[in-house]
Parts: sequence; C-alpha cells; structure tokens
Amino acid sequence: MEPQPMPGHSNAANSGGEPARGTVLAFDFGEKRVGVAVGELELELAHPLATITAESDKERLTAIERLVKEWSPVLFVVGLPMHLDGSDHELAKRCRRFAERLRGRFGRPARLVDERLTSATAGLALAEAGVRGRRQKDMLDQVAAQQILQAYFASRLSNPDRRT
Repeated sequence: MEPQPMPGHSNAANSGGEPARGTVLAFDFGEKRVGVAVGELELELAHPLATITAESDKERLTAIERLVKEWSPVLFVVGLPMHLDGSDHELAKRCRRFAERLRGRFGRPARLVDERLTSATAGLALAEAGVRGRRQKDMLDQVAAQQILQAYFASRLSNPDRRT
C-alpha cells in the first residue's frame, strides 16, 4: 500500500509534495502503547526511539510534543493496521484520526503506511537479536515503528517523484 497523504496538507518541498530532507518521526499506534521511531529523509534509515505508555490521549500527545520539540520533524509517518486481505483493521479509524491530529496540532504533513505484520516481524527480529520476554515487550512497539518508517522509505525509492 502506497503512503497516503493526509487531506489539506501543503508543506511541499518537491513535485511529489514530500519534504526532501529532514527528520521523520514514525508511530506504531496502539491503545495502550505507541512505538516511535526516527529517521532522516536523506539517509532513509530508521531507528527505534521510544515507547510511549499513556493512559489518556492528552498524556500521549504531551509525550509526543516533547519528541517533536527535541527532533523537529518535517514529516510524520503513522502505521495503518490492515488485515491480510487488505481490509481495514478495527484500529485503522483511530490511526487515521491520530495522524490527522498530529498534522493539525504540529502543522507538519502526515503519511499513513500499511503496517501489516510489522509487530510479528519486529518480534522475530528482536528474538534473533537475543531480546526476549519483558525486554522484548518493552521494545516491540518502537521496533515496529522502525519497520513502518523503513517501509515508507522503501516506497520513496520505488517512486522517484517523491524524492528530490
């Protein structure tokens, strides 16, 4: 699934409407935890950053605001949960709302990226690295966010109009 622009966004830096350089924050949204990854558009390399555990949307946005101030992203990428058949997962609507809220609150574009199987592959990657049990649970969401961001970067490689 191609990354989808959020409606009403106009922070174009190239012909594809994408910033050409700068920091990107990516999110693996969950009801209990939000995994966060960071990457640079020029390097197209993502790194796990943090897991936000917050009871309320207000606490979650306060934690995200601290990350936005620290990293000054030019773009947000949010994982969009889909079933294997391509239909929306139950959380998809909340993820779209979350992406729109990020765009509106921080004034930066947001993209949605298909996140099918990212948590499963993140778990496998952590297990291969020897991370298991409680340590894996603490890192799983941020590694899933890393994979979401890498998928976004890969989509830019396959669509040269997005890169300038």
